Amino acid sequence: MYKLVLSCLCAGLATTSLQAQTLFTYGGKPVSKQEFLKVYEKNNVKHHADMSEAALRQYLDLYSLFKMKVAEADQMHLDTAVGISAELDNYRRQLSRNYLTDKEVTNKLIQEAYNRMKEEVHVAHILISVSPAALPADTAKAYAKIDSLYNALIKGKTDFATLASRFSDDKGSKENGGDIGFMTALQTIYPFENAAYNTPVGKVSKPFRTQFGYHIVKVLGKRPARGEVQVAQILLTTPKSKGAEGIAFARRQADTVEHLLHQGVSFDSLVSRYSEDRLSAGEHGVLQPFGPGRMVPAFENAAFALKNPGDISEPIQTEYGFHIIRLIRKMPLKPFDSLRESIARSVENDSRAEIARTQFLEKIKREHGFKDFPEAYTAIIRRMKSFPDTGTRAHAFLADDYKDMHQPVFELAGQKYLQSDFMRYAQNVTGLRLNGPKEAILKDVYKMYVSRTVNDYEEHFLAETNPDFRSLMEEYRDGIMLFDLMDRNVWTKASHDTVGLKKYYEAHKGKWQWEPGFKGAVYHFKDAASLQKGMEILRKYPEIKDEIVYRNLNTESQADAVNIQHGRYEFAHFNDVPRAYIIQGKASKAAPDGKGGFNVVVAEKLYPQSEPKTLDEARGYVVAEYQDALEKSWNAQLRAKYPLKVDETVFRSMIQKN
Repeated sequence: MYKLVLSCLCAGLATTSLQAQTLFTYGGKPVSKQEFLKVYEKNNVKHHADMSEAALRQYLDLYSLFKMKVAEADQMHLDTAVGISAELDNYRRQLSRNYLTDKEVTNKLIQEAYNRMKEEVHVAHILISVSPAALPADTAKAYAKIDSLYNALIKGKTDFATLASRFSDDKGSKENGGDIGFMTALQTIYPFENAAYNTPVGKVSKPFRTQFGYHIVKVLGKRPARGEVQVAQILLTTPKSKGAEGIAFARRQADTVEHLLHQGVSFDSLVSRYSEDRLSAGEHGVLQPFGPGRMVPAFENAAFALKNPGDISEPIQTEYGFHIIRLIRKMPLKPFDSLRESIARSVENDSRAEIARTQFLEKIKREHGFKDFPEAYTAIIRRMKSFPDTGTRAHAFLADDYKDMHQPVFELAGQKYLQSDFMRYAQNVTGLRLNGPKEAILKDVYKMYVSRTVNDYEEHFLAETNPDFRSLMEEYRDGIMLFDLMDRNVWTKASHDTVGLKKYYEAHKGKWQWEPGFKGAVYHFKDAASLQKGMEILRKYPEIKDEIVYRNLNTESQADAVNIQHGRYEFAHFNDVPRAYIIQGKASKAAPDGKGGFNVVVAEKLYPQSEPKTLDEARGYVVAEYQDALEKSWNAQLRAKYPLKVDETVFRSMIQKN
C-alpha cells in the first residue's frame, strides 16, 4: 500500500476533456485513457513503460483503488481538517515561490552569472560594519566614516591598502591591505559581486551597503576564467601553539618529503607517511576540485601554476603550514547548457532571486490597480509617537491601540486594506515588540505586509491560471488526504484497536511459534584471560548479577573484556555455543568465537518443544498482519461502494506487444 501512495504522489493528474475516451468508471466517476496513461508513463520515467496486458491490468487495479480512496477522502472533507488544511497552505506557499517570479528576469540573471563566470576579478575591499537593524544614528555614523575614506581615496590623499589596514572591519583581509584575491560569480553576495564586476581595473567603487555594513571595493585586476583544478597534497601543519620552532620543524619535514620525491619515492606513500591533513590523507591526499576564491591565494596560485598532470610543486607556505601539491587535472569552464541548472539553483537561493520576485510583484500591482495612501501610514506613525516609550510600553505596541483607524493604507484590485488591518499583521509578525528604531522597523514590516498581500492575491488565482501549479497542488492534496485516511483505517488503527488485535491474534496464534531453545544470558569474553576470570565469578555466585561480572572484568584499560546479552533464543538460529553445551541452571562450556574470544551461556530455562508466542512477544508481527487484514477488508468495502467498470475496447487499445 505504501508503494501505491508514493506512486500516486508522484503522478500528475490530467484534466479530462469532453472528447477524452473513458477507460473506466468507479462508482459512476469517469477516468480517461489519457489521464491513466499520463500517470502510468510518469511512474515509468527511468524505464520504458511496460504496455503488456498483465502490467496494464495490474496498474489499473491499483490506480482505480487509489481513486476510490481519494473519493472517500473527498466525501469526508478531509482537506478541511485543521492539520491537513495547514499543511496544504504551507505547501501552497512554498510551491508558489517557483511561480510568483519573473521568469524573464530570472533567465537574464542566470545568463549574467554565467557571463561573469568567464572572468575572474581580483578585488580588495574596506568594510565598515553596521547591523541592518542599527539605530539611525549608528547607521549615519558608519556611512560618514566610509564616505570620508572614499573621499580621501578619490582625492589621492592616501592609498587603498593603507586605509584598509587601518580602518576595515574585515579581520580576514585587513592585514593584507583589504586584498581578498580573485573571485568569480556566485561566490559572494550579489551587491558585492556587482561592485566587483562593474568597477574598472584600478578604480574604486562608490560606497555601497550590504547586510554586513558599508563597503568600498577596489578592482586590482581581471583575467579570463581559469576554470577549476583538482590536486592532491601533502600538508605539514604549523600550529600557532608551537610558534617559530613548529614552523622550522615543518619546514625541515617538507624539505625531507621534497628530497624523497626527487629520489623517486611515490607521492601516495609519502601522503600516508607524512601528511597531517586528516580529511584528505585517507584519499591519497586528493582534494575536491576548486576554482578561484576557494583556497588561500598562495595555495590557489601554486595549484593553477602546475601545467601537466603529475607535476609536483615545491613546498608552499600558508597560514596552515607547508603544502606539497601534485596536479591531477585542470577543468575549463563548462558550456552554459551543462551549467544552467546548477546556476539556476544558485540564483534561486541567492539575494538576486528577490529581484525577480520583486519585479513580478510590481507587475501584479500594476495589473491590478495597486494604490498607496501615504498619509494613512503617516497617521499610524504619529499615533505611535504619541505613546510613551518607557516602562512597560518600551519597544511595545498593541494592535488594539489602532483598531479605530479605518483609513486605507493601500488598495489592490478594488479591495482596501485598512490601518487597523496592517497593525494586526504587525502585531502577529513582531510579537508586540519593535526592538530598535520603531519607525525603521515598522517601515520594513509595511513592505512585508504589501508583498505578502500581493503575493497572496496572485497565489489565490494560480490554480486557475497555471495548469502545472494546479496539477501539483492536486497531487499533494490527494496524497496527504490518502495518507491520513490510511492512518485512520489501517496503520494507527491496527496498533490502537486492542480488542481487534487480540481477537486477530487468538484466531491466528498458531502462526507465531517459539522454536526449541532457551531463555538466559549469553556472555562474550574478549580473550582467554577474561574467560578464566569470568568463569571463576560465574561458579562462585549462585545468583549471577551482571553488575558483579562487569565490575570485576571491565576496567579503564580494558572496557570491553565482557559483554552480556539476555533474551530468549531459538537453537535453530543460535550458533554462538553448541546446543550440547547448554544445560539449564549452569554455565556452559566455553565456545571459541574464531576471533580470540569465547562465548558462554547460562540458561535459566530450556524449551525442548515448540510453543506459541504470547501477543506481547509477537506484537510486531501481529500488528503487521492485522494491518494487512484491515487494508484488504477496507479495499473490499471500497470496491463494493465504488463498482469498477472497465471499457475493454478502450483498454485493449493501449496494449502493445513487446
